Amino acid sequence: MSDNSVTVNINFDTNQLDNNTLLHLYKSMLKPRLIEEKMLVLLRQGKISKWFSGIGQEAIAVGVTLALNEDEFILPMHRNLGVFTSRNIPLCRLFAQWQGKASGFTKGRDRSFHFGTQAYKIVGMISHLGPQLGVADGIALASKLKNKNQVTAVFTGEGGTSEGDFHEALNVASVWQLPVLFCVENNGYGLSTPTNEQYNCQHIADKGIGYGMESHIIDGNNIIEVYTKVTEIARSIRNNPRPVLLEFKTFRMRGHEEASGTKYVPLALMDAWALKDPVVNFELFLKAQGILAEQEDAQLKETILNEINEHLNNAFAEEDIVPNESIELNDVYQEFNYQNVAYNSEAKEIRFIDAISESLKQSMERHQDLIIMGQDIAEYGGAFKITEGFVEQFGKERVRNTPICESAIIETAMGLSIAGMKAVVEMQFADFVSSGFNPVVNYLAKSHYRWGQNANVVLRMPCGGGVAAGPFHSQTNEAWFTKTPGLKVVYPAFPYDAKGLLNTAINDPNPVLFFEHKGLYRSIRQEVPKDYYTLPFGKASLLRDGNDVTVISYGGAVHWALETLDKNLDIKADVIDLRTLQPLDIEAIFTSVKKTGKAIILQEDTLFGGIASDISALIMEHCFEYLDAPVKRVGSLETPIPFASQLEEQYLPKNRFETALINLLNY
Repeated sequence: MSDNSVTVNINFDTNQLDNNTLLHLYKSMLKPRLIEEKMLVLLRQGKISKWFSGIGQEAIAVGVTLALNEDEFILPMHRNLGVFTSRNIPLCRLFAQWQGKASGFTKGRDRSFHFGTQAYKIVGMISHLGPQLGVADGIALASKLKNKNQVTAVFTGEGGTSEGDFHEALNVASVWQLPVLFCVENNGYGLSTPTNEQYNCQHIADKGIGYGMESHIIDGNNIIEVYTKVTEIARSIRNNPRPVLLEFKTFRMRGHEEASGTKYVPLALMDAWALKDPVVNFELFLKAQGILAEQEDAQLKETILNEINEHLNNAFAEEDIVPNESIELNDVYQEFNYQNVAYNSEAKEIRFIDAISESLKQSMERHQDLIIMGQDIAEYGGAFKITEGFVEQFGKERVRNTPICESAIIETAMGLSIAGMKAVVEMQFADFVSSGFNPVVNYLAKSHYRWGQNANVVLRMPCGGGVAAGPFHSQTNEAWFTKTPGLKVVYPAFPYDAKGLLNTAINDPNPVLFFEHKGLYRSIRQEVPKDYYTLPFGKASLLRDGNDVTVISYGGAVHWALETLDKNLDIKADVIDLRTLQPLDIEAIFTSVKKTGKAIILQEDTLFGGIASDISALIMEHCFEYLDAPVKRVGSLETPIPFASQLEEQYLPKNRFETALINLLNY
């Protein structure tokens, strides 16, 4: 019998849930609420620096988490403390994380909820919000390929639904029928921007129609509705894999973060939602139903507060992190124990493009957990026919055509890595990686450093000029990535190197951008072993030996340098083909420059900000006393690459290299 002395402003239908379950739901919401209240006190005391409050939204995080199995991944946001507490993460580790202590999850390298943990099957957000949606696609794809009958849940806010990643991720999930729960917390405001300035439809759930996706609207403040509906939907998805879009109607009772305040919210609206507080209303309901006694509730709150204080004291007592340069540098990449695989077979003369194809095929045979993704790569064989015939041998599950959404596919590759698989993604043209730039430089590159999660992903980057393809299909944009710690950059010039280095790239557990010069695909031939072999990263190739000058290059430009020297046989040069730009074989460069006393660096990229600038600086800093002339750099004009052949010829440095080389020798 309900107690008429209290007012419950949410209609709770127990749905035949037993009292133990109802009490567990209450306790699971109460814990993050009490933690948050403590954090707000600490914030005012200056003991923590920032806080993103989820007060008023606890029912969503808790209900979704408890509806999933513990071995199913959840990708929360910065307001989903209930996900972490419902997965029973020790509070001392959470508090240490927020204080930047070593026992947290990121060793002081990131704050709040910007972390993940394989132990609890949680993958935290990055500040760019959207990329985690595509990552959820990848985790769900791995689950589907392995027939695990699992659901992956990923959170975003109504503001995040305006990002392109949201649309790309939903589209991929729908096309591939991936078992993903897209959980949108519609709390009324993206920071201070109200929903009517975010989207122009009645409900976010309506967006599911455009993707052919089932969607539901759920009262996000009603813990029973959240828990029972998500439980039912998750059970259905496990039996019939498919994506489902869930819109949780709720409200954020605090600022976007505490410093933001809530002055932009009309007071009447704030008061109306305060009456719908998910924790207070459920507490009143349980007491009115005789399920929760006052004394029991008081004891429960005291127990949780004691736990909070005990773990806080432990976290505060922990020593601050002592910076250690070697530890920081060593954690940028996952350790890779390179295994040299020598070849025993005879060689045959093949083209550069054939070497890439052979590597992919033999790696697919070697790694059963390797997935290849890209636009038109399946039956069509890719824009350059590199994967022609792969579908017949490996099937469409492993050789996957993708929609035109570079960002979501790179994120999906990251999700596959989190789930323990490997991915090779073809960008079709290196130029198009700009549409997926954010997940490359902010997710793949940083994840291992941040929380120890590697990105076992290779991005194949067909690149380069000389084929009159114009500004959007001819760039050689390696410098975008050599600048970013956490990425490896490979750029071979010969078929033999291409095959061996691509095999190594696929073996390497770190993200690798593998540049393939389109102009070399069918123009360069070489004897290449028929069977599988590997070549190490960070080892340049000395193509020619001479004492006059050191010529340093990579990719297509290597061949321009060789052609120039063939025309000037009196010049005796060391020719260094770098092969990999990150890691860079600095020792080979220094050894040669100390011998010759002169160095010239040839790159196809525009000159300013390119890798040649860094190599030049390294030589000047470490080999200055050995130099007989200034280091010379040669690169393309400081313009976008043009289409017309005569303009492209002027743009590229091929013809300017000879003059620069002779001038250097005459210095």
